[in-house]
Amino acid sequence: MTEGRGDMTGHDEHSPATPAQGAGEFWDDLYGAGERIWSGEPNAALVRETADLAPGSALDLGCGEGADAIWLARRGWRVTAVDVSRIALERGAEQARRAGVADRIEWLRHDLAESFPGGSFDLVSAHFLHAPSPVELPRERILRDAAAAVSPGGVLLVVGHAGPPPWADDHGHDDHPPLPTSAEVLGSLGLPEQEWEPLVSGEYRRDATGPDGQRAVLEDAVLKLRRLPG
Repeated sequence: MTEGRGDMTGHDEHSPATPAQGAGEFWDDLYGAGERIWSGEPNAALVRETADLAPGSALDLGCGEGADAIWLARRGWRVTAVDVSRIALERGAEQARRAGVADRIEWLRHDLAESFPGGSFDLVSAHFLHAPSPVELPRERILRDAAAAVSPGGVLLVVGHAGPPPWADDHGHDDHPPLPTSAEVLGSLGLPEQEWEPLVSGEYRRDATGPDGQRAVLEDAVLKLRRLPG
């Protein structure tokens, strides 16, 4: 769906949608343009921020080709993996079969602008939920829904781009709206302070590879919250 699952493998993650396209059609077209879009590796922030969590139930929003969901499943999590792209979900399911964790992942198709999976989860992970214009993505509402899906004692992990990659300008996308900081994301959620414990809120740098093999250091906005039990 609207995710940036680690480094690209030769595609422009800021390819524009056409006005007539819906989110599902846009992302199916993007995934259908190649055999693989993302790197196949789990997102660095997911690995860093969840490695010490006890496995339970997890919701992966915008799962793409499934690298995060598969990594979690290999560590013992039961994962609900959600994306708007049928092609991405099919690829994720196939990779899960090859990894031997197909029985630990449920793949669901949702346009998060229209519907949200039911249930509550010990971990809700939302990585790079950004949409190319003119695909509409009510990100703040989706993240509030994500917070509501966290079980008492569970963790919400939200990771977003803190700024556009340098290669975006090379592809004619030099008019970038400002992206929210982790503190701004926290403020937009409107969560009761007595019910949530902030664990991480900050910007982190990571190495990345662009669509033409460019190397760069990108900055991500990382927010990790624990929902207090009781």
